[in-house]
Amino acid sequence: MITLNKREELEWHEGLTVQDILKQKTFTYPHIIVSINGAVIDHDAYAETLIPDEADVRVIHLIAGG
Repeated sequence: MITLNKREELEWHEGLTVQDILKQKTFTYPHIIVSINGAVIDHDAYAETLIPDEADVRVIHLIAGG
């Protein structure tokens, strides 16, 4: 299991990537920051960055207001 945004537990499987989680949870905002166990993941590495079992994953949407 992995924890997503401190409130949701998701099933883990071998080969699970950041990109997989974003698609599964339908995160579509253009500006997203993802961290795994506190380490920020570069946007260009989402497709190949593997998420380990028991990971704490955070997905943060950057929005602007005024």
